[in-house]
Amino acid sequence: AFEEDIKNRFLNKEIRAPIHLSRGNEDALLKIFEQVSPEDWVFSTHRSHYHALLHGLSPDWVREEILQGRSMHIFNRERRFFSSAIVAGCLPIAVGVALGIKCKGEKNHVWVFIGDMAAETGAFHECTRYAAGHSLPITFVVEDNGLSTNTPTQEVWGEDKGRAHVIRYQYVRQFPHVGCDQWVTF
Repeated sequence: AFEEDIKNRFLNKEIRAPIHLSRGNEDALLKIFEQVSPEDWVFSTHRSHYHALLHGLSPDWVREEILQGRSMHIFNRERRFFSSAIVAGCLPIAVGVALGIKCKGEKNHVWVFIGDMAAETGAFHECTRYAAGHSLPITFVVEDNGLSTNTPTQEVWGEDKGRAHVIRYQYVRQFPHVGCDQWVTF
């Protein structure tokens, strides 16, 4: 009903900015949000209305944000909710928040929702690897509709055949990371 209301307001020209509606993933989201506590952080994409509502943000507040043209970048610090219209843009921020939670010894968790297009990016692979390597309190949720915007994701990225054209070798560094191992005064 919320998304239908937003659709109608958009058609009536009450919203003069882009909107990205969602439908068809309610059952999966309801099940996932049973695990999300109000103290947890939720990071989302340009398609964030359901995430915001399920995380406890007031429908009236979310609607007002959308009416003000902020549908694609809803942010609420008090409710620990952040979204970004940049593909994979929220991933490194979410990992940083998870690292902060771990360093402070807090018990809350980070949930980051992305689409299947973002899950193909280097940012996703770097963030998931870093999070796993440092045992961060974060869960990545890939909402896979098979599309990268309007093009089938597999068509955009090609069939996954592993890493092509990569040569890797090892060596022992002979110089420090920066400089030449001697202090120089200019």
